[in-house]
Amino acid sequence: MANRFWYNMHDLKVLEEFQVDVKKGLDSKEAQRRLELVGFNQLREKVKTSPIKMFFNQFKDFMVIVLLAATIISGFLGEYADAITIMAIVILNSILGFVQEYRAEKSMEALKKLIAPEAMVIRDGIEKKIPARELVPGELVLLETGVIIPADLRLLETIQMEIEESSLTGESVPAKKIASAIFETNTSLGDRKNMAYMGTTVTRGKGMGIVVDTGMQTEMGQIAGLIQKVGDEQTPLQRRLEQLGRWLVAFCLLIVLVVVVTGILRGEPIYQMFLVGVSLAVAAIPEGLPAIVTIALAVGVQKMLKRRAIIRKLPAVETLGCATVICSDKTGTLTQNEMTVRRIVISNETIQITGEGYDPKGEVVVPGDKSRMMRNKESLNIAFKIAALCNNSKLRKTETVIAGIFRKKSSNPWQVLGDPTEGALLVLAAKAGFWRERVEKDEQRVYEMPFDSERKRMSVIYQNKDKLNIYTKGAPDIVLENCKYVWWEGKIVLLNRELKQKILENNDKMANEALRVLALAYKQISANFDYERNEAEIENDLIFVGLAGMIDPPRPAAIKAVAVCKNAGIKTVMITGDHKITAQAIGKELKIYNDQDLILTGSQLDEMPDPELNKIINNVTVYARVSPKHKLRIVKALKKRGHVVAMTGDGVNDAPAIKEADIGISMGINGTDVTKESSSMILGDDNFATIVAAVEEGRAIYDNIRKFIRYLLSCNVGEVLTMFFASLLGLPLPLLPIQILWVNLVTDGLPAMALGVDTADPDIMYRKPRHPKESIFAYGLARRIAVRGTLIGVGTLLVFMIGYYLNKNLDIARTMAFTTLVFSQLFHVFDCRSEKYSIFELGFFTNPFLVGAVSCSVIMHLMVIYLPFFQKIFKTTPLSFNSWLIIIAVSGGLTIMQNVYRSLKRYYLNLGRTLRA
Repeated sequence: MANRFWYNMHDLKVLEEFQVDVKKGLDSKEAQRRLELVGFNQLREKVKTSPIKMFFNQFKDFMVIVLLAATIISGFLGEYADAITIMAIVILNSILGFVQEYRAEKSMEALKKLIAPEAMVIRDGIEKKIPARELVPGELVLLETGVIIPADLRLLETIQMEIEESSLTGESVPAKKIASAIFETNTSLGDRKNMAYMGTTVTRGKGMGIVVDTGMQTEMGQIAGLIQKVGDEQTPLQRRLEQLGRWLVAFCLLIVLVVVVTGILRGEPIYQMFLVGVSLAVAAIPEGLPAIVTIALAVGVQKMLKRRAIIRKLPAVETLGCATVICSDKTGTLTQNEMTVRRIVISNETIQITGEGYDPKGEVVVPGDKSRMMRNKESLNIAFKIAALCNNSKLRKTETVIAGIFRKKSSNPWQVLGDPTEGALLVLAAKAGFWRERVEKDEQRVYEMPFDSERKRMSVIYQNKDKLNIYTKGAPDIVLENCKYVWWEGKIVLLNRELKQKILENNDKMANEALRVLALAYKQISANFDYERNEAEIENDLIFVGLAGMIDPPRPAAIKAVAVCKNAGIKTVMITGDHKITAQAIGKELKIYNDQDLILTGSQLDEMPDPELNKIINNVTVYARVSPKHKLRIVKALKKRGHVVAMTGDGVNDAPAIKEADIGISMGINGTDVTKESSSMILGDDNFATIVAAVEEGRAIYDNIRKFIRYLLSCNVGEVLTMFFASLLGLPLPLLPIQILWVNLVTDGLPAMALGVDTADPDIMYRKPRHPKESIFAYGLARRIAVRGTLIGVGTLLVFMIGYYLNKNLDIARTMAFTTLVFSQLFHVFDCRSEKYSIFELGFFTNPFLVGAVSCSVIMHLMVIYLPFFQKIFKTTPLSFNSWLIIIAVSGGLTIMQNVYRSLKRYYLNLGRTLRA
């Protein structure tokens, strides 16, 4: 059915063509049949590298090619054992490299699937979210502000809908959409007002469309439009390490050249020195450094996923550890996102509402003076009707709710689909017996003016016979400005200054108790009123009905998370559209705000010049009554003061601020597609505590990268210096080429990878954030690498000299040096677990992967020493008890002493603090 003139057809005809019921949508079986017929709704991607090709790509490295050439030369010279062993080690190294690359590739694929867009559809008669790639022709898709169109649609229903189509038409102004329109077959793409195309964005209004084309059959597919790429970019750290790698390669090659030339001048065979040079270069050059960083980042992404943080862009993992400020929306992120109306104020009378959350079984408790409330009965019923009808949420009885990729069990079978604030009003109306489905039997919605953060109100028009009823809800101060009359003591009177003051006093009273307050208003007009042409007049001269006060209590986990942030040197800033007094009360409860801090409102921000804002921004912890445009200004001001800013958002207007922030965070449950596209991280549960957990993981990942950089470079320096010092001292070769390659395989592989999944230091969230431009070698890491590398080299050479002069046997001396080098590195890997804590404090078995990796390496090395088959290949010999004592003393002595010293130092420091206290 591709490329039919759907815009030239009546919507009923389109529904008939696709054989779909507009109320029930497709059933699941038919959708599956169509999916098998037309395939997934996705654009064609570049051909992926197959695992076999990925494996053979490991042999393209220059050093590996040289080593393979050396293997062939060894074979020609009759050194078959050497040739076979070198080949085996090369293959094992390639397998290890392949496993690392394959794991990284799979992690990135999993990441792409996790952040794949979803679509809200009608299937089997109910609304549900499905992955956009599973859409099929004939699917009914629901659209609202902020949604990215998932396929080509023929619109069936539009309410004030506008779509930004610049990616297809180049037109920067959003196009107004009219579902009922029909156009000529030669109408240009930009003028088809009854169509919505894949990749474009709903900027206003809502509606519904039927999928007419998917995948490569869409307009976007036809012109080979943009294909989303996730995780392909390198992080700044990876780029810096690649640059570092080039310098290290040059340095290592220089040392290797000195070793080779010195050996040849001393009379060593050229062939053997050639093999030594190549082997040493292969072992010493850290060509796998960027790859291992990728592995660590990919593993970190999986860890974060378990904590409900979905990383969209790898650099965010790195930046999270630098965050100094987290700017968070209040509703749903710092709070529980289950709004409950606690009271209504009608004519200066307060009515209490009982019941928790979204359960409609609560009661409307009328105060003692029944006669006064009887006079207000009509206005109270109007308030309930406004709550039910000026509302787009739905109240559904269900056992579970799907929250993004996470399934969340709920003890309360009633769930709200849609905005939590609207959900609270819907539940309020239901408690009073005003169910929207019943009320809509008497009057039907004909028009809507949607809520947005600029207008701060929403209005709907319902037709009841020969009258139009306009129902409005919104911020009290905004709605009051549009009201001319008020229900007071059972009758409609003019809204004078005195009554307005009483209403505002009631508003402040509820706001002081941390209640979010909405005003309810209405009016009746003639059915002849042309509301589409006179939209500006719809909300004029309204009749004020009452106030509804609701609360969304803070999440207990958020209170703890804010405290963790303080310990970690991270400032938490709360941003809300609520009244200043409400924001202050919630801020105090969350311990974000104290009396020394400042609160700024949106109007104050509007009046404040940038220099003044920059001066006080560090003292502001709460922003109230702000709109998305203020968020962008807040982010810029904080960045100007040198902060690394994380900013949350969910609405389409939040996208600029999220894009500007160092770490843009969107909501997985309530966030719009546009906001998710702009963000670098998505919260799977919309919970502030998840941001803090992600920061912790970000810090731990960076620490782990430092750990294995420290380990790999120390080991490589030790290997190079062993050979370098031997050549300078005119000693025989302490290690053979095959032994060097074996050390590289046994120590650089599994133990280094195990460090990438190490547990975090206990005090990781008690440190100040690191500076984003801080060197990876900060805090003495370069010195530690140089010192330990030198000690490994000197220790290995010392054992070689002792073994040689005591036994007068070169094979024994080499075996001792060989074993010392391996064990020095395996002992050192435990040192690398922390720069502050000893292995006794961390615990030997807190990283079982490392224990397993070291155990495996030890067993493999013992096999090389004691099994006759391997002895011949690696030119080793069994070692005596005395030899082992020397090896353990030199390779492990420093590690043991260092860890004992760390433990004793910390013990006495803690003891001193206890005695002083």
